Amino acid sequence: MRLVHSRTENLTVAVLMGGQSAEADVSVNSAIQIEAALREVGFKVKLLELNGDCARKLQEMKPDVVFPALHGPPGEDGTVQGMLEMLGLPYVGSDVRGSAMAMDKGVAKLLFRRHSLPVSDEVVIHPDDNLAAALSKVLKGTGDRVAIKPMNQGSAIGVQLYPNGGDIEAGILATSVYGACMVEPFIAGREMTVGVLHLEEDIIAHPVIEIRTPDDEWYDYKNRYTKGKSEHIVPAPISAELTKQLQDIAVKAHQALGLRDFSRADFIVNDDDEVFLLEVNTLPGMTPLSLYPEGAQNIGYTFSQLVETLVNIAYQRGQL
Repeated sequence: MRLVHSRTENLTVAVLMGGQSAEADVSVNSAIQIEAALREVGFKVKLLELNGDCARKLQEMKPDVVFPALHGPPGEDGTVQGMLEMLGLPYVGSDVRGSAMAMDKGVAKLLFRRHSLPVSDEVVIHPDDNLAAALSKVLKGTGDRVAIKPMNQGSAIGVQLYPNGGDIEAGILATSVYGACMVEPFIAGREMTVGVLHLEEDIIAHPVIEIRTPDDEWYDYKNRYTKGKSEHIVPAPISAELTKQLQDIAVKAHQALGLRDFSRADFIVNDDDEVFLLEVNTLPGMTPLSLYPEGAQNIGYTFSQLVETLVNIAYQRGQL
């Protein structure tokens, strides 16, 4: 069933984009799509670059709603959300706390465990840790077949995979340019994702999407944002039981982090259909190749209806 909030006429929306994030180009692409869709349904829209002058421009503009089309820090980790709270501006997406907890992979996994959600083991390494001791801890905790991830990045930025072992030390050093990193056991399996749309009291899980990439490749930055490099199967060709399990976990992860409006949970499902929750994205991509709008389309939302609904949710929240 498609649920679309009634349109609030003549709203002015500021769409934030870019910034210093490693995902700035993806952010700009998302923002352009959002701007066009909001104009299509009758909103007044202004694109704003996330820079040192952004707060002043927002104060002058006084938009009815801000749509942060931002990916990675500082747009997705609670920093921008804190600025918008201080300015008293309603905005699309999760609040400061939810954004910060979801962006920090270590905190997120702690919360997932407390809510009995299926996650892998991990070892966290900080930039000032002794590398030899850290390597020993990794080998004891996860073995040498690992995935190394920055603690606070998205879009697979900085991720190093070692499915057959290898120079893990080099991987840790490469990833440490982004700060602390997390080392997890490498899990071979199928990549799945589930979007969540949060409409007041209703939390709706999208159909499960399976992501397929060329042989011997994974869903890295190139395969995410290059047309034709990945295939999205909607709905995923899996059992009804596994579908429900993934959708239930996506909703529970959204709730565990205290999120609002929308999110997308990413999974690995191994050959035995064992599920591992990888992470939750609080500002999913909105590019023509992005997964979240594709999932929303499969529950009856055009892209324009989706972004219109998100803006109206934020506006109505600001009127409370």
